[in-house]
Amino acid sequence: MADGSAPSLLARLLTGVVLILGIGAVIVALSAWFNGRSASWEAYDRLLLGAANDIAESIRIADGAPTLNLPTSAFELLAQAPDDRVTYAVRGPDDGLITGLSDTPSPTRERLREAIFFDGSMQGEDARFVDVVRRFAERDFSGNVRVTVGQTMIARRALAIDLMLNALVPIAIAGAALILISVIVVRGAVRPLDRIAEDMAGRDPYDLTPVSVEDVPREIAVIVTAMNRFMGRLDRQFTAMQSLISDTAHQLRTPVAAIRAQAETAIEESDPGERDKRLERLARRTRSLGTLLDQMLSRALVVHRTDSVAREMIDLRQIALEIVETRDHEVLAPDVEVELVIGEDPVMVLGDEFSLVQAGKNLLTNALKHGAPPVRIGVSEDKGRAVLWIEDAGPGMSPGLLARTGERFQRSAASREDSGGLGLSIVTAVTDAFDGEIVVSQANGRFRIGFALPMVKGGAS
Repeated sequence: MADGSAPSLLARLLTGVVLILGIGAVIVALSAWFNGRSASWEAYDRLLLGAANDIAESIRIADGAPTLNLPTSAFELLAQAPDDRVTYAVRGPDDGLITGLSDTPSPTRERLREAIFFDGSMQGEDARFVDVVRRFAERDFSGNVRVTVGQTMIARRALAIDLMLNALVPIAIAGAALILISVIVVRGAVRPLDRIAEDMAGRDPYDLTPVSVEDVPREIAVIVTAMNRFMGRLDRQFTAMQSLISDTAHQLRTPVAAIRAQAETAIEESDPGERDKRLERLARRTRSLGTLLDQMLSRALVVHRTDSVAREMIDLRQIALEIVETRDHEVLAPDVEVELVIGEDPVMVLGDEFSLVQAGKNLLTNALKHGAPPVRIGVSEDKGRAVLWIEDAGPGMSPGLLARTGERFQRSAASREDSGGLGLSIVTAVTDAFDGEIVVSQANGRFRIGFALPMVKGGAS
């Protein structure tokens, strides 16, 4: 019974699409944040460096000491971030403060030729600083003057967020469009399943005709093909069951009526000699009925197994050997010796051992009933086929019976030809199931009949 709480295929596919898009969105958001932060930090670092260089270029030497007339251009650059606070400090060779704020941090330098960027704090807020050095070598002054400029990070963080959002908004719109397209595409993809479900729901319970695979995607066509094969097996099973029921009802009506009439007649007969004759006829009729039932049940079982039992590698010589060693033929014809003719090399086929044995036994039974000794059973190869055959010295089967091989019989199977034909119907069912055929030949006063199956090379060592 289907679980109604299980998510639909559409829901599962859409969940997968949304999950993939969500993971992609997280990756893109992180990438956009790092790229935006990098771009923002680079832009404002350049402003800091420009302001520091403007201040450094404005330093002059007067009376042997550096002096500074603070340029307005430096603060015009930093004024592009109006919400940020700014600090600066100009220090002499002995790190003495020339001008600016004394609490402006100063980095430890190993080289003097490069500007140094570093992070710090300004009145409790995170800030970014740059430190540049201007070297003087004049007659009345020689040494390095360091300029440190700092700015809080409000503007640069806002720029990083803006850059990230500008990158994410188009991606979010594209993601929503992809989800919508996915819904449309997935609904279209699962629509054939809805059509198949409607077809199956509207069918008669006994309608096992194949479902059409036209306009069905390959992935769904695989399921439909497997379902058609399964329904084909069911159809064959139902057909075999109906055939068995119909044949049983038809074939048993006359023998059972005859047995009942002969039994009643034997009971009423007062002459002991005549009663014995009628009892003997009753026994023959009963044995004939038992043989008929055995053949009909064997036929039904063979048809069932050909669809339900997996094929396996079988040496056809072993089938012939088993038929002879069971010695069932000795009950039917105790005075007839059956000769086994097999070679030393394996003759491998794909099939079901039980079904092949039943087919061979029925051929042997027909030869013992309707043929003449000597009787031989053998296995041989013929043009890439493996053949299990039965040979006897009788006249062979009539053309009419051969023409009706495998058909359902409309008369009582108690007659000689129909009972032989019922056995051949078992052989026909086996050969049809395993891609084989019935082969018949007659030469030198001997009649040979058997079944040929595709031979499998390399099946045994």
